[in-house]
Amino acid sequence: MSREPEEIHDPDHEIRLSRVAAIDVAKASGKVCTRLPHPTQPHRRVTLVWDVVSTNELCALAQRLVTDQIERVVLESTGDYWRPFYYILEAHGVTVWLVNANDVKQVPGRPKTDKLDAVWLAKLNERGMLRPSFVPPKAIRDIRDYTRLRHDLVADRTRYKLRLDKLLEDALIKLSTVATNFLGLSGRAMIDALVAGERDPRRLAELALGKLRVKRPALVEALTGRFDDHHATIAAVLLQQIDALDVEIDKLTVIIDQLIAALPPTGTGEDCPPAAHQPSVLERLDEIPGVGPRVAQIIIAETGGNMAQFPTAGHLVSWTKLSPRTMQSGSKTRRGPTGRGSPYLKSVLGDAAAAAARTDTFLGERYRRLVKRRGKARALVAIARSILTIVWHILADPTASFIDLGPDHYATHINKHRKTRSLIRQLEALGHTVQLNPA
Repeated sequence: MSREPEEIHDPDHEIRLSRVAAIDVAKASGKVCTRLPHPTQPHRRVTLVWDVVSTNELCALAQRLVTDQIERVVLESTGDYWRPFYYILEAHGVTVWLVNANDVKQVPGRPKTDKLDAVWLAKLNERGMLRPSFVPPKAIRDIRDYTRLRHDLVADRTRYKLRLDKLLEDALIKLSTVATNFLGLSGRAMIDALVAGERDPRRLAELALGKLRVKRPALVEALTGRFDDHHATIAAVLLQQIDALDVEIDKLTVIIDQLIAALPPTGTGEDCPPAAHQPSVLERLDEIPGVGPRVAQIIIAETGGNMAQFPTAGHLVSWTKLSPRTMQSGSKTRRGPTGRGSPYLKSVLGDAAAAAARTDTFLGERYRRLVKRRGKARALVAIARSILTIVWHILADPTASFIDLGPDHYATHINKHRKTRSLIRQLEALGHTVQLNPA
């Protein structure tokens, strides 16, 4: 508790403006509100409210805002309806902020209408009481659309694979219990043969390749079932869907690779020019345990690749919603909810953390230390946060590269005297007398 006055510096975005606008976005239209200085009364404002429906009206609105010298326009992030307003206004050179709906909640006691919502949003904008959301530049937005679509298609493909596995289980075909990937080369050949009419489990087991051939006796047992024409018809449909999704996913991957390769080098340091033969961003991110090329692509697409909008690694972690909010009142301090964040970024970070936890690296050892006292879920979140911190340092400095501290980092960096005193106290608490003899 501090008894002396403490100065709290206002963030850069908390600046009062005199010429502002706000748009309450809906599916079919937008309610526009502008607040301008009164021409004759210095301390008064002129508030105008009207609707914008079509694209032509939106282009005319952009021209009007430029003519009125509007300093900033704010939009509430309502679904995806804000996108045409943001993109067209941005293209006309208007400063546009996308704000979180939680920051502009309805005030109790005030009627709820689109007109009043637009006026309230404009007043908040005028008084500098809003925070802008991060909207990446168009090149990153294009990559983000492709990576998100690919992520969704991969999820759809996984659902079709699970349906196929369920169908095989219904036919008493236990292929997934013997083959780790039942749709690998061997498994796919067996399923195609089943669809083609082959029912002899021994002939099906002979289709096994590589290491799976030593499991042929188990495959014979697993392929002995009641697979009939009904199952074959459904399996053929599911396989067609999986193959079609494979083709589309591969196409998107090629496009994403090309777009990311065309991005300019990232980094916030102006005095750190990229060195000759410097590894690409994807190559440097790929050095992190658990982070592969696709995970690195999603990280770049979701964060923008340029860490100028995140002053520290903590800002990036907080924006991703991997750190709990601190809620303090009086002498009580508790942790609040983390929030939602980007589901695509959090999903791949969770996958990367799970993969890193199984490695013999510093991150793997960190997970094994945390899981003992914090549980699996919190330990994985902690590893995801560590990975994101590493990502920030790599993206912020174009010359930085990942160096693993090793799984023995904790063991070689302990305070030996403090550890010795702790062990002595534990033994004495159990009734032993301890005498130390140097080794």
